[in-house]
Amino acid sequence: MRNQLEVRATLVADEFIDTYMAAANGEYVKVYLYMLRHRGEEVNLASIADALNHTEADVRRALAYWKKMGVLGDGEENRTFRENLAPRENLASGESRASRETAASKSASLPETPAAMEKQEERRSYGKADLDRLQGDGEFSQLLYVAGQYMGRLLKPQDADMLAYLYDGLHMPCDVIEYVIEYCVQNRHNSIRYMEKVALSWHEKGIDTVEKAKAWTEHFNQDAFAVMKAFGINDRRPGNTEWDTIERWYKVWGFSRQLVVEACNRTMEAIHKPSFQYADRILEEWNRSGVHTMEDVEKADGKRRKPAQPEARRRGGNQFRNFEERKTDYDAMILEQWQ
Repeated sequence: MRNQLEVRATLVADEFIDTYMAAANGEYVKVYLYMLRHRGEEVNLASIADALNHTEADVRRALAYWKKMGVLGDGEENRTFRENLAPRENLASGESRASRETAASKSASLPETPAAMEKQEERRSYGKADLDRLQGDGEFSQLLYVAGQYMGRLLKPQDADMLAYLYDGLHMPCDVIEYVIEYCVQNRHNSIRYMEKVALSWHEKGIDTVEKAKAWTEHFNQDAFAVMKAFGINDRRPGNTEWDTIERWYKVWGFSRQLVVEACNRTMEAIHKPSFQYADRILEEWNRSGVHTMEDVEKADGKRRKPAQPEARRRGGNQFRNFEERKTDYDAMILEQWQ
């Protein structure tokens, strides 16, 4: 006889919320919660995709992400699908987070891309027969026309192939793809490969509406502007590699604008010229050391301070040197890492 007071519920570990949830996009969180809800049951890619209104490719990316973060188990080949992908016991039981944070910090040093997270899924190419089939789709035909107008030229076969992949392969909405093209062209990035990279990045982040895309680009543009302002660069936008570097600082390593600007300011103080590479080394060191607030920076600076000089030597110092010297030798720190 069933207990009428029984409460059917799915418990989510505090550690998942505190440590992992904020860094993951919403689609990945939905997949994890679904897996947690159906823990111990027979599930497969198709059933998860149907339940969450995802594609199977979306589900694969989410599972690959949680595996890499150490949240989902990585069982032997002879185990069943449900056993391989069940949420790990140690996460639910509250095992020490130190080991998993170490794994998470290592994985955070690389940007999340479909190619890196979904090696088993090949990028489909669209030949003439595929494109002829899609030409009968009014939305896709309109997409090709709009793309040609934005780029100011006739589309090449590789252009149509990329757009077909985004539209038919990843099922990205047409208006979002059009906004990708508009955004890239406005920022003087006319390369079709660059547009594809941006589109895949947005797809990974769960950006599936123009409103979400505009909110993301507005915030990211403000972040990028803060970097250029700190470097004293007012006559141009960031270049392609500079955009990638800035995105890594904010989106991959998760630094606040305050910390990024601080690294840029320290770069200017140290070498007296803007250098994305130099600032990147500072932020890479902070990320590796778990420095993510100004309080953390101050503590890290304190650890690097040189030992106090003998009392007699201090008394015999230059009378004009009555100012406090900078405690951290970032020149030496960066040069040591480059060697």
